[in-house]
Amino acid sequence: MTLHDALAACPLIAILRGVRPDEILDVAGILHDAGFRTIEVPLNSPDPFASIGRLANAYGDRAMIGAGTVTDPADCRRLADAGGRLMVAPNYAPDVVEEAQRLGLVTLPGVATPSEAFAALRQGVDGLKLFPAETIGMAALKAWRSVMPKEALLLPVGGVDASSIADWRKAGADGFGIGGALYRPGADLDTLAATSREFVAAAKAAFSRD
Repeated sequence: MTLHDALAACPLIAILRGVRPDEILDVAGILHDAGFRTIEVPLNSPDPFASIGRLANAYGDRAMIGAGTVTDPADCRRLADAGGRLMVAPNYAPDVVEEAQRLGLVTLPGVATPSEAFAALRQGVDGLKLFPAETIGMAALKAWRSVMPKEALLLPVGGVDASSIADWRKAGADGFGIGGALYRPGADLDTLAATSREFVAAAKAAFSRD
């Protein structure tokens, strides 16, 4: 499954900050059943590469599995070794992107300015994580969209909830990273299931209006 395939199936990236390896498959099963096809384990979670490995073994052929908060080229190698295929970063670091590309990973660096965004696109990244989206704002995204290549994937992350997805989509978002509004460590699984379905329904409604 490519990133485009995953986002076409569901334009949401589940960010599971704080998830543990012993609970990752239960959490992932709920997300997959709800419709999520992209799952990210931030590297400041407990034993993240163990979680990524378990995810890759169980869902690697059905979902895009990766790591978030990747800030060191060495972690790209550990991600690839664990079976992950998606590198997500909070910032744009050319050396991290270069190593991820060398390893054949999908690259989603974080950008907060047009200069960072265009530099990352020139390096051939697969998409741009607009972070933190709540401070960048929808008006800025709309302006970015008017000057950036039509095919550029722009994915707001930070402060996006189910009620704001439609407005972000109108501003030009191609998808979203959803963290604390979806999952927090120790979350009740029934609550997670309900929240997951709510996000997927909101995303489907927003993108069906195109």
